[in-house]
Amino acid sequence: MDKPRSHGRLSVNLSRRPRSLMDGPPDLKNAWKAKVLTLFPEVFPGVLGSSLTGKALNQGLWALETKDLRAFGLGKHRQVDDTPAGGGAGLVMRADVLVPALKEARHGTPDDPALWPRLYLSPRGQPFTQAHAERYSKAQGITLLCGRFEGVDERVIAHHDLEEVSLGDFVLTGGEIAAQALIDATVRLIPRVLGNRASIEDESFSNGLLEHPHYTKPPVWQGRDIPDILLSGHHGDIARWRLAQAERLTKERRPDLWRAYCAKHGKDPDGDQEL
Repeated sequence: MDKPRSHGRLSVNLSRRPRSLMDGPPDLKNAWKAKVLTLFPEVFPGVLGSSLTGKALNQGLWALETKDLRAFGLGKHRQVDDTPAGGGAGLVMRADVLVPALKEARHGTPDDPALWPRLYLSPRGQPFTQAHAERYSKAQGITLLCGRFEGVDERVIAHHDLEEVSLGDFVLTGGEIAAQALIDATVRLIPRVLGNRASIEDESFSNGLLEHPHYTKPPVWQGRDIPDILLSGHHGDIARWRLAQAERLTKERRPDLWRAYCAKHGKDPDGDQEL
């Protein structure tokens, strides 16, 4: 088994204070970074500061930077939005507010979107999948624009060639919750964030299927037994059972995934397969 490689060395910064007395997580050079542009920076890191992602954040395995969009607002009241052109309900976030914020966020990051994706979280975006998380985790970092109100001026998306991403067919009051979900799904794929790399490989969507059922002690609970096969000790039989269960669940619950899986593996999605 390959030994995990370090994400890089600590950045060198001159300071009068010993490193042990410095505040905040270590600044690990070349660590994956999420830059979040939001009207509510105080809600971050939120859930990302807990559990394994929070531990990894404190260890410097990844970094989080928020930019307050209100700071780029116009006039005495720091206006960030205005009425939609052509009329209609709601407000639209202004291009002359968002573009300077995005420009500042680009500082020190590569222009190549493969190395540093720039995302706008939007219900009309491409559905976010495990494949997206894997792609983002292999980049140097990402920038996420959290929308509010009716959305953002279309010219912002065009000017910065933003990738629009959606968590699903529903609407939130803003992009902050979606941003935290996307970051969590991505950060957990970064080496050393999760203790057991194999747990990632067996998860739902990793092989195109939903995950098989899980059981743990006690062996009997309220008259319900753990399947005998899982207690047999025959690893080959257990693996085949888990695959069959994953196929059954995927066929029942996600016909779209099942068709894609069958096409990839030369199976008949409509066949009467014994699962």
